[in-house]
Amino acid sequence: MPDIIDRELADLPEPLRVAEWRARIEAALFASPKPLPAERLASLVGQNANVSDLIDDIAARLDREGRPWSLASQRGGWVLQTRPAYAAAIRLALGGAEDADGVVERSALSRGETLALAAVAYHQPITRDEIEKLFGVRISRDVLSALVRRGWISNSLTAPRMGAPRAYMTTHGFLEAFGLETLDDLPPVEEFAAGA
Repeated sequence: MPDIIDRELADLPEPLRVAEWRARIEAALFASPKPLPAERLASLVGQNANVSDLIDDIAARLDREGRPWSLASQRGGWVLQTRPAYAAAIRLALGGAEDADGVVERSALSRGETLALAAVAYHQPITRDEIEKLFGVRISRDVLSALVRRGWISNSLTAPRMGAPRAYMTTHGFLEAFGLETLDDLPPVEEFAAGA
């Protein structure tokens, strides 16, 4: 039997009604493993509720209260994400190693993984041979397999040429991991090259 909720909340005074709608949206975002589009969030509130205003209110409250998470737009929806300032604490709590200076080691990408991921992000679809030609270095299958295991790239395409080699593309997991809504949000390739 499906859950039925009172979306309109007509029996509540306006401030309590709005507070309940905000709480429903925040609870749904908290529980969701993926971004929720505004249309889905609108199903939690009354017909006259402005979802955009409710989302803005939630974001402002999280900032004002200094919460360790924030509201972000991703892939046409909304998601709660932890703030970068808490990355080391999260890594430590989830099993990262702390060195003698109290610095938590991150599960950093190798140079090969970084190059391969950048090539895929900026030049997809792209084959392993094309990645190697782009950077002039050998990229092992293990490097690409590690990125596939992380869920950041996919090799489900084949290039339309002799031997039909695998072509790589980024995934939704890549966008989520790097806080991007679309690939258009990648920094210009010149900025990436300057920081590499």
